[in-house]
This record gives sequence, C-alpha cells and structure tokens, in this order.
Amino acid sequence: MNKEEKVTTVSEENIYKLNGRVPLKKAIPFGLQHVLAMFVANLAPVIIVCGAAVVRGSGEHLTSAEITSILQCAMFAAGIGTCMQLYPVWKIGSKLPIVMGVSFTFLGSLLVISTNPALGYEGMIGAVILGGIFEGLVGLSAKYWKRFLTPVVSACVVIAIGLSLLSVGMDSWGGGSGVEDFGAWYHLLVGTFTLIVCLISHYRLKGIYKNLNILVGLIFGYLLSVILTVTGIAPMVDFSNIAETIHQIGYFSIPKLVFFTEHMPVFDLGAFFTIAIVFLVSAAETTGATTAVCKGALNRDIQMEELQGSLAVDGFSSAISGCFGCLPLTSFSQNVGLVTMTQVINRFTIFMGALILILASLFPPLGAFFQSLPQSVLGGCTVMMFGSIMYEGIKMLKDNTFDERTMIIVSLAFCIGVGVTQTSGNFFTCFPSVVGEIFNGNAVAGVFVVSLLLSLVLPEKKKGNENM
Repeated sequence: MNKEEKVTTVSEENIYKLNGRVPLKKAIPFGLQHVLAMFVANLAPVIIVCGAAVVRGSGEHLTSAEITSILQCAMFAAGIGTCMQLYPVWKIGSKLPIVMGVSFTFLGSLLVISTNPALGYEGMIGAVILGGIFEGLVGLSAKYWKRFLTPVVSACVVIAIGLSLLSVGMDSWGGGSGVEDFGAWYHLLVGTFTLIVCLISHYRLKGIYKNLNILVGLIFGYLLSVILTVTGIAPMVDFSNIAETIHQIGYFSIPKLVFFTEHMPVFDLGAFFTIAIVFLVSAAETTGATTAVCKGALNRDIQMEELQGSLAVDGFSSAISGCFGCLPLTSFSQNVGLVTMTQVINRFTIFMGALILILASLFPPLGAFFQSLPQSVLGGCTVMMFGSIMYEGIKMLKDNTFDERTMIIVSLAFCIGVGVTQTSGNFFTCFPSVVGEIFNGNAVAGVFVVSLLLSLVLPEKKKGNENM
C-alpha cells in the first residue's frame, strides 16, 4: 500500500503511513519520542533571549516568573503550530509529518532588539508578530518564486542544515553550550551510553518497536543520569527546577496572551526590518526541511501546495507565538532527522506529540520535568539524527547533473557560506551589524544566498552535453 493512501482501519502498521489511525498505546510513545527529541532545544532560545531582554523604557530585566510563563507559552505555541502543519486550516498547513518549535535562527537579531532599552522585550514581540505575518504571506505566494529554488539550491540548504546542527549535537553531548563542566567525563559517559542504547535498540528490537530507539535511549540515558545524581557521583539532573516552577506558577496554568500582560507589544518599523530578512532565511531552512521530509520519508518531490502550506504555518504560527509573548517558530530539523531515520510519518501519531506539548504547557511541573532532561542524553540521541539530515541532502544532490556549473555552485556555496562562520574575526565588520548577525553564526543563511545567486547567474548547459 502507498504511504499516502487513506486508511480507515486502526492498525499499528499505520505508523509508517501518512494517514490513518494508530492505537493510542502506540501513538502516544511514538509521539512522545518527537517531543523529547526537541523539548530542551525548543526552550533554550527562550531562556537565552528572555534572560537578556530588558523591559522597554525601564531597562529592568524580566522576572523569573515571567520567563517561566514564557517557557510555558513556547510549548503551547509549538503544539498549536504542529497541529496546523498536520491538519491545515484553509491553505495554512502542509499535511506533512512536521513538528514546529522555537527557532535558533533568530537569536542574534532578537538579542539586538530585546536588549535595546528603546525597544526592549515589547519591541521584540511586536517585530515577531509583524515578521510572522510577513513570512506567512511570502509562503502563500510561493508559486511565484519557487522556480528560483532549483534542486541544487534545495540540496545545498538541506546539507547546510545538517552541518549546522552537528555542533549543536556535540555541544549537547559535552554537557551543553557554555556550561562550566563542559566535556566532563560523566557527560561523555552518559552521551556515549545513550547513543549505544539507541543503536542496540534499533538493531535488537523487533517490528515497529525498533523505531522507538530514540525514546529508549532517552529513557535509559535519563535513568543513568538520575543514578549518578542521587549517588552523588555527578550533578547530572537538577530537580530543584520542578519545585521552583510549582512555587512560582502552581500545578495548573493557562498560557496568557501578551496583550493581557504588562508587556504590550510595540510595533517599530526598524525592528521589523531587522528581523524580516531573518524570516526569509528561516523560510529557506523550512523549504529545505520540508523537501527533506518529502524526499527522505515519502520518497517523492515536494508539491507546491505542501511548500506553500508549510511556509504559511512557519510564518503565521510565529505570529501566534508572538501574541503569546514568545519567539518565532520553525519546522524543527531534529524531528526531520527523526522522521527520515525511523520512517514513522503518521500524522495522527505526531498529533499525539503535539497534544503532549500542549498538555505540558497547561501543567508547568510536567514541562519542568521534561526540561530536567540532561543535555548529554539529548546529544547521544541526536547526533545520528542530525547526520541523517545531511545524508538526505547528499541524496538530493546526487539527483542533480554533476557538471561544471553544479561543481561551482556547491563548492562556492559551502566554501563561502560555511567559511565565514569559521573565521577568527567578524568577516562583515564593514557592513551594518545586522549582516554579521545573520551570516557569521548561521551557515544555512550563507549557503542559501550564495547557492541561490549562483544558480540564477550561471548559465545552464544545453541538454545533450555530457556530464563531468
């Protein structure tokens, strides 16, 4: 049976089909696997940006309780955005197994806006709302510009996404970016143990259970971390965050729209232009991620309606996220890797994961428990997932004609796009600071721009010429 045919009966085998019902006893753990794969990464940008943000006019920082509420809203917005992808509203949604989450791509620009006392947190939220609407409209008009995203450009973007995530996976394996005990033996031990459990589970478990290998690795890695913590051998799990969350917010709380808080959004044109170009970069990443899902999980090319719907959700769900005082969303590359690696593409199953996210947002202690998952456990689980994204990009590149033009596009796109992120200083010192913020720390942006420009400028050879 075709993976995309409609299935009316409830069956375990439907987890490998896009449509159809899966028994809850199977849908919930497979859906939970998607949530755990992205949970900490979904919250990390919020912690970084909102921890540094100042309140407009006063220069004071957000309180701990306010940041905790924003984290709650991040889970809620990610769950709503994922539901929109799976089950579209009008043309907004792709009907593809895509999970939405808070994006790291915007980090630099958001920090610039939110730490400016004249704009602050309120100016950043206004820019997120306007920028999200802008990207949503760009997505709905994809049929007018999709022809410029040639197969070689899409392949380069997908490979760049995989490459850009490799350091994220290894940072997690080492204990988390910026932690004092980075690379400590216990982080490396737990990460290695988690990866080994994932590999053993993949090869030893039978049937559909083999594709729960990431969840099995997370569980066993977490258990080892708890053992190391309670025995006093190594400080791996911080349980204090759960008690602190209960004290600040309680056991149950409904996410609040930012319009009903003390931080009314401020709509500043300069802040919007600062973030608008980053939304275009995010659109390129989402295009690559959505293409990778179609190629890696459905074994076909992406359709125009799917691209339009995916990008529309990327934008409009970001605007919704902004209305809850949170950061922009994007299709999570972690979950793209999980889908392509396990081939679990069932929409109902991933919908269960989205409901778990929404549930976690309503019960703050539940979210705090998930947040206690050590970074090294996530690192051990995600390194192969990130590598699988790069692998899918290489497969996409293989479908292109290997001639001189393709060689030049690919070579320069990666040499320049990745190269500028590895220089010893700020390569774009002579440009406005926003340019450096976009390209110095984001290889995907550089690879996308260079490959797109070269694809438009370099002439194609006439058909009939031999490949190199």
